[in-house]
Amino acid sequence: MSEAQRGGRRVVFWRHGQTLWNVEQRFQGHTDIPLDETGVAQAARAASLLASLRPSLIVSSHLRRANDTARALADLVGLDVRVDKDLRERGGGEWEGLTRAEIAAGWPVQYAEWEAPGGEAVTDVADRVAVATRRWVDQVEDNGLLVIASHGAASRLGIARLLGLPVELWSSLGGLGNCSWSVLHEGRKGWRLVEHNAGTLPEPVNSDDRPESAPAAT
Repeated sequence: MSEAQRGGRRVVFWRHGQTLWNVEQRFQGHTDIPLDETGVAQAARAASLLASLRPSLIVSSHLRRANDTARALADLVGLDVRVDKDLRERGGGEWEGLTRAEIAAGWPVQYAEWEAPGGEAVTDVADRVAVATRRWVDQVEDNGLLVIASHGAASRLGIARLLGLPVELWSSLGGLGNCSWSVLHEGRKGWRLVEHNAGTLPEPVNSDDRPESAPAAT
């Protein structure tokens, strides 16, 4: 029996398509960067797959890279896109617009911790994304599907909070590739992660999340 057949609501966390800053490995954060040509194509392809899940509600970050990704799906299924600023990416403070190499060279200690000066704490991001998700899922009927078009770090942190994972285990969740998604299913004892980083073959993830090469915080 599939998760959908068992009953309970589902949430799809869908990361936006590729941007030029993704390609250049620049920290985007709250900066409003549009999809590039590849990102538009990624959104169209992913939307054609997600449409078959028959979403009940589509909600997006207000940043256009996520909002335009969401609209690719909304146009296929005839739904409006609701917008929620609490689903935006983790703020990068002084790092926004800089490449990973520039960040590592200018802030070696903070780079190792992946804590940007003036940026958002991971716990704050996790809290706002989780609260927003619960707010929107309350509007979905039983057996319904909520699609959240958001960002790599924001989605991973929100998922970790919804799953009730302790902070020290959050890094055990891998990042999301551009236009990949993760699926949570609501059960009797809370949320379960039933798919993660789905929709593409395994490939390197360029995101505002902790880089794989950076050592973990000690």
